[in-house]
Amino acid sequence: MRESGGARTHLQRFETVEGFLAVAEPYLIRREAEHNLLFGITWSLMTVPHLYADPPYLAVVSRGSTVVGAAIQAPPWEIALSLMDDPQAVDLIVADRLGATSLPDLTGATGPVAEVDEFATGWSARTGGRAHLAMRERGFRLDQVVLPRRAPGRMRPARLADRDLVYEWLVDFTDEALHGHTPTDLAGVVDRWLSGAGRSLKLWIDNGLPVSLTGVGSLTPHGTRIGPVYTPSDLRGRGYASNLVASASAWALDHGARFCFLFTDLANPTSNHIYQELGYAPVIDVDRWAFEPS
Repeated sequence: MRESGGARTHLQRFETVEGFLAVAEPYLIRREAEHNLLFGITWSLMTVPHLYADPPYLAVVSRGSTVVGAAIQAPPWEIALSLMDDPQAVDLIVADRLGATSLPDLTGATGPVAEVDEFATGWSARTGGRAHLAMRERGFRLDQVVLPRRAPGRMRPARLADRDLVYEWLVDFTDEALHGHTPTDLAGVVDRWLSGAGRSLKLWIDNGLPVSLTGVGSLTPHGTRIGPVYTPSDLRGRGYASNLVASASAWALDHGARFCFLFTDLANPTSNHIYQELGYAPVIDVDRWAFEPS
């Protein structure tokens, strides 16, 4: 605990997602687009808690009675940080997470650039381990779809009969976009998503054949996230992904979302450009750091 401007800056850890949100949600929702990842994690923890063998790490930092930051980890995934409105918040989270010895080793951290970079530096200094920047991403928000140039085909929901194809494409997406980084069972992910648990999968169909894949899920109080987005390399450049993302975003807005979010890899200028043409506006840059033990 620290004193800051006459008010004590302190961290509170929670045992339940409901308790965490009761304190953190008013702070997070003021910048809902920027915090859509944290909201998505809490939604997953509440709707499919059986997927997580270990309890989550749920922390809120406050200055006096005012929330100034938050962090969530749903093992085996990395810790996710909010924007922080107090310069001491990140250091308090680093120290507290180090003290959470009942949780598995921390494999990484994701969050707004300044906050997560500070976390990675502090974590490495305290543990003696190494940290490397694994990915730079940009978060986008869409309020209204701008229709792209029409590509042949149409969107339809993915079905159980599409399971093998969806699994193959998710493996390819993970290898290409995430450099193979996934601490979870992709086959189980496919089964859950095809059953409607956690995400609704959509396919773009041209001439009777699937040519592109995306998902809709990870709810926030007023929105939803689009992704992953994948088109096989030999089918790219035909407008399939643009039309699919536009159609999936419009579907989400028609089914109650006020806005949609998505993340892009900053190393891929093509996707960043395409999504902005559909009406997605950048709201935040996010870094993902990976940790190696000492």
